[in-house]
Amino acid sequence: METLMVDRVHSSLRLFMNRNAVFLCERLCAQFPAETNVQLLATCYLHNNQPYASYHILKGKKLPESRYLFAISCFRMNLLREAEETLCPVNEPNVEVPSGATGHYLLGLIYRYTGRVAAAAEQFTQALTLDPLLWAAYEELCILGVAEDANECFTEATALRLQQEQTSTSNLEKSNFVNENRVLSPNVSASLVDISPKHIKQLPANNTAEVPGYPHLRATALHVQNTVPSNVGQFDSPSPTVTQTSGIVPPPLFRNLHAYQNTTSGDAPAKPKVNAVNQPPRRKYLDEARLKKVTGRLFNPSGDSVPRRSARLSRDTPINSNSNISQFGGNGSDHSSGSRYEAVDEMWTDNIAATSSSLSIAEGRYFEQDKAERTLSQDSKMATGIKELLGLLRTLGEGYRLSCLFKCQEALEIYRKLPEPQFNTGWVLCQVGKAYFELVDYLEADHFFEFAHRLSPCTLEGMDIYSTVLYHLNEEMRLSYLAQELISVDRLSPQAWCAVGNCFALRKDHETALKNFQRAVQLDSRVAYAHTLCGHEYSALEDYENSVKFYRCALQVDERHYNAWYGLGVVYLRQEKFEFAEHHFRRAFQINPRSSVLMCYLGMALHALKRDEDALEMMEKAIFSDKKNPLPKYQKALILVGLQKYQEALDELERLREIAPHESSMYALMGKIYKQLNILDKAVFCFGVALDLKPPAADLAIIKSAMEKVHLPDELMEDDDL
Repeated sequence: METLMVDRVHSSLRLFMNRNAVFLCERLCAQFPAETNVQLLATCYLHNNQPYASYHILKGKKLPESRYLFAISCFRMNLLREAEETLCPVNEPNVEVPSGATGHYLLGLIYRYTGRVAAAAEQFTQALTLDPLLWAAYEELCILGVAEDANECFTEATALRLQQEQTSTSNLEKSNFVNENRVLSPNVSASLVDISPKHIKQLPANNTAEVPGYPHLRATALHVQNTVPSNVGQFDSPSPTVTQTSGIVPPPLFRNLHAYQNTTSGDAPAKPKVNAVNQPPRRKYLDEARLKKVTGRLFNPSGDSVPRRSARLSRDTPINSNSNISQFGGNGSDHSSGSRYEAVDEMWTDNIAATSSSLSIAEGRYFEQDKAERTLSQDSKMATGIKELLGLLRTLGEGYRLSCLFKCQEALEIYRKLPEPQFNTGWVLCQVGKAYFELVDYLEADHFFEFAHRLSPCTLEGMDIYSTVLYHLNEEMRLSYLAQELISVDRLSPQAWCAVGNCFALRKDHETALKNFQRAVQLDSRVAYAHTLCGHEYSALEDYENSVKFYRCALQVDERHYNAWYGLGVVYLRQEKFEFAEHHFRRAFQINPRSSVLMCYLGMALHALKRDEDALEMMEKAIFSDKKNPLPKYQKALILVGLQKYQEALDELERLREIAPHESSMYALMGKIYKQLNILDKAVFCFGVALDLKPPAADLAIIKSAMEKVHLPDELMEDDDL
């Protein structure tokens, strides 16, 4: 009963019948409350999204598997401290982490979410050492920014080790199979050797089943039974019949039964048929060779053509067909003939035994050779498969590692090396889209994200970034459509609610956007990007206290989430806490040193701290990093105006006008410079263009005031005027 119930539970889990598995396993544990059954019930609860139930039944259990399942339950319930104490008991420092590589991986996640990055990296490395194919561990190392080169992780030594592990596992399975069947092998061999004519005569008429691999034995038994009269004693040698004493030589002993019947009836011998399904070609050749060998040994030891025993007897002794029973009966009088038959019987037995033994040796050698060839072929295929898999993981791992280090251009070159079937998958296309997003190439990012979404519409990973791409491109209709699709796929996914929030943020409805981002945080508090988006909305609402709170929550989830460092820097910059702003911008810049936006904001903080030379240097780096970004050019012009380098500032603004001809703030700044240079007509013209471009409401009043006072001396202008 217990075995049946366990089997049904596993079957239900395989078929995703989780509720049925829970019900059956609860009955199992009630009847057989062993800890292994409790572990199975906990597994059912976890599959059925009931970690609290698994937590309750496993609390206090000591077996390694129970400890691992209990830690999983605690992790899902966000009881990280209790999960850590279960995996690594404080009072037992030498106890091993349960479940091997996956146990170390779980412990690494706990360390990561509790802010212990170094300990987390150590656990992920240990997990990857135990299981080189545990991609999730390498992925976490990449997120932490401490992953080693993929070429050093997935090496030839790793391939050799995996091949040895697979070979040892395969050999263990084969040895178990051999041990299970070894009991039958000696008995079969012994039965083949011990078969003699006397034993064959004892076979009942309906016992004609073939011995596996030896179909001729069935024909032999039938032939002997058909040639022995029914009134002959059980252990007596049969006498020749009329048919045998005739002038026609009887067919060979080991010929097929149907052929023999056709011969005795006068017809031409029928060609024996071979069962191609049950008998392989190799067996056919072995049987024919053995038949010839046995026939030769039985009837012609010297190799010459010798008639059968019945023919010799018919020449030596005249036999009366009416006296054959009395002559060879139980009290037969011809002792010389009887001894001759016994000698033939003994020779027959010896020959069959020798033939069976030699055949067993020959077949054994053949099967050993065939087994060695198959093993060699399987090992070769296994080695090739392992090398191909590790080669694929090297490419994917190196691309992902470079992406996490924000070396996006190099990552794109690595991803392009993938074969087309691997490149055209949702995960890879989303990674390519993220790389272009970090490069601020929103058009290319949109192209690859759209392709990924069309190829795999139910893939949710990366769709929050895709919604931000559409936000930056002002694609309101497409963003709304994407949000509706994601909600229809899984309304309990944080990515879907992030898309909805971006849709409202694009409409400047920050309060509604904030509610949707908070819903995403509620669904999964370990999504750092959802916390950051909440911080952005609070910052737009000028609620800087809550903004800082959410940015810090994002950093608790992922310390390398540079967007949160950037958000904190912007908050402090607006609050004119320039030193704090410079610190947070620099932390973000250390994580993503190739972002022109971060360089620009760091330069703005340095300029606010009156470190103009450092600020100019940072602006130059930002312009060189992304020549299409207008912000560093504008900020550089502002710094040059502060240094009273008006002509250089005008030159920079002219270059800016080539890439952003519709920026009102640019024309307003040009008007201010022309006023300082006392070129009033150009100043009025630039202010007018700035007003025509419909600047924001906050800038509109300033531009109008500056235009009205363009003819006044600078001493009479207020400090707020541009």
